[in-house]
Amino acid sequence: MLIKRKSIEKEESSRPASKAPAKAAPRKPRYAPVTLSEQDGVRYLHFGTEWVQGAMRIRKPDWPELEYAQQMMAWMLWNDAPRAIAQLGLGTAALTKFCYKTFPAAQVTAIELNPHVIAICQSMFKLPDNDERLHVLEMDALDFVSDRANHGSLDALQVDLYDATARGPVLDTPEFYQACAACLNDTGIMTVNLFGDHPSYAKNLKAMKFAFPQVVKLPEVHDGNVVAIAFRTPRPVDAAALAERAARIVAETKLPAKSWVKGVLASQS
Repeated sequence: MLIKRKSIEKEESSRPASKAPAKAAPRKPRYAPVTLSEQDGVRYLHFGTEWVQGAMRIRKPDWPELEYAQQMMAWMLWNDAPRAIAQLGLGTAALTKFCYKTFPAAQVTAIELNPHVIAICQSMFKLPDNDERLHVLEMDALDFVSDRANHGSLDALQVDLYDATARGPVLDTPEFYQACAACLNDTGIMTVNLFGDHPSYAKNLKAMKFAFPQVVKLPEVHDGNVVAIAFRTPRPVDAAALAERAARIVAETKLPAKSWVKGVLASQS
């Protein structure tokens, strides 16, 4: 059961001073254990379960190995020169590293609540140290998007927030997605990793459509991953322009952008 903080404060302040309980030390958050596995040259991140939280091909540490992670870059179809990119949920830092390498003029920020995930990314997943362009911050994603200092600042926001069970985003309310929208500039785009075969899917799509004027989704991949694309300002779906841009993305990065175009067009039909 959730109790509003204001109610607790009111109850405590109404008690006689002599009976007030001693202040307890603040509780440290408990995190699921961070575990690793490797198969066929790919290193995987888990949170103590069989669910994969991210992957890295050991010989290609800056490449987004999983198809859904590649789809999270679909905002590139509309923006080829971002200045500010943020990632909510670090995972194996696949998207953070790819953005950092691919867009040398961009500020790249990653938000991760679990300090052990940040440490394992630095030691086992080739995450570079913070510098003038890369900012990996240990904090709550909700605090980041709610901070007015971040509002209107981002070209691209990538949201991949899952707990140990990996079955639904841990932040999924209309208010959360409204805060995400507020962080984007007028032409900003958000991509979100969802599970299409889980009850959280419809809830998240509904919340996104409440917060954003335009939402499209790409075809399901892996074991149910569906990437949704949300636009701060509605964009025309120009098949010829998207195909041209996709061809450039394929040539420059090897990402399978042509399949993204097919998915966007299919979602509009």
